Amino acid sequence: MSFEGINSVHLLGIGGIGMSALARWFRHEGYAVSGYDRTPSPLTEELIAEGMQISFEDKLESIPAQIKDHSEKALIIWTPAMPKDSAQLNFFRDNGYQLKKRSEVLGILTSTYYTIAVAGTHGKTTTSSMIAHMLKSAGKPIVAFLGGITQNYQSNLILGGKKSKEPTLVVVEADEFDRSFLRLHPNEVVLTSADPDHLDVYGDEQHILDGFLEFVHLADKKGRLYIQQHAAQRLGEGKLPKIATREYGLRSSGISAENIQARPGSFVFDYLDGKNEIKGLELFIPGFHNVENALAAIAIALDHNISEEQIRLGLSSFKGVKRRFEIHVNEGNHVYIDDYAHHPEEIRACLSSVRAMFPTKKLTVIFQPHLFSRTRDFAEGFSESLSLADSVILLDIYPARELPIEGVTSAMLLDGINTDHKELVSKEDLMSHLDKASPEVLVTLGAGDIDRLVPVIATWMKEGLNRYAL
Repeated sequence: MSFEGINSVHLLGIGGIGMSALARWFRHEGYAVSGYDRTPSPLTEELIAEGMQISFEDKLESIPAQIKDHSEKALIIWTPAMPKDSAQLNFFRDNGYQLKKRSEVLGILTSTYYTIAVAGTHGKTTTSSMIAHMLKSAGKPIVAFLGGITQNYQSNLILGGKKSKEPTLVVVEADEFDRSFLRLHPNEVVLTSADPDHLDVYGDEQHILDGFLEFVHLADKKGRLYIQQHAAQRLGEGKLPKIATREYGLRSSGISAENIQARPGSFVFDYLDGKNEIKGLELFIPGFHNVENALAAIAIALDHNISEEQIRLGLSSFKGVKRRFEIHVNEGNHVYIDDYAHHPEEIRACLSSVRAMFPTKKLTVIFQPHLFSRTRDFAEGFSESLSLADSVILLDIYPARELPIEGVTSAMLLDGINTDHKELVSKEDLMSHLDKASPEVLVTLGAGDIDRLVPVIATWMKEGLNRYAL
């Protein structure tokens, strides 16, 4: 299947971070783009401003005329998050429309272009964004489909680079949820991590490891595999594909970082890979985990003939991704950082880096667990990683796609958190609670609707700093 003969695209769940990137690409390519989503959001507002027709009612009357009247020229893209009783989804199914999942469409695109696919339980959004920025800033022609909004481009779709005879490079974030990454056709593969997650889909740890192993074997036989050292160990190095493979990690024997310095707003390090050494690189998105992500991006840049000078510039100008170790306030004795972390290992990486940056300051964490099943499956790990903080505030579990599970609540994490200050607080009472606490270093964590509190908290802290200045 190709997109020949298609002139309009309708996306069900268009406001999702992955779906909206596809919507933007089709719009850029000249297609009429429309869609449905359950609720408005800042992202859907941006898509409407970019010329897309979006409805928020799952009714047949909301389907644009060009989709209804010319079904043979329409492509319908849907996400598995759509409910089975969706009026629009069932209409398209019953009337013979060309209906494709997001992963299938990405599969078609990646079979057409030279593709770098980035997967992993953690780090894939930042790593894929960093790779895309490094390639674009060096003038390479690229298209990047990302799982987050980049600060450099304020988008989850990156386009451009100099016009040249070089083939377009596609950088795509490869999502393991629902095994959708197995539909891709990558030339090069990056695997940032292989920790258990999405056990509601995979069942157990071994099955998700099998999924990652199947994914890395999708790499083209003439391509390359960049794999984080612990991920390689977890998959079994003897099971990896017989292609050019480069292992990386902070202490890897392959690609590594040395002389790492944690500063209040950046990390400085040296890159080594046995052949190349680049000293004094500065990364302005802090975190040991982000230094590790940068190792993969630098290795790919070198393999695509990007110079040391271009790498320095690309790395130092990378502003990160929204909600990935995003520093909102860093003034005097008050710091506020927000992160998407929703897995024990992600929380551990985030808080360890914050500790290194601000070793003498009291660390307060607000965490909103994401999914009942994930909270149940990793309760011990969540408690252990949250114990890195001095004070922990737990919000109620964000259910996302799930119904409640009996006995599974945020409270089940409390006993295992090894700190003297830990409590449950409702979202409604959070700001009054913070007023009394007056935290020095505050970190919000979670993948649910905690993001809606971020601007409120940032404004509150900045206003407090103004009061202190007076």
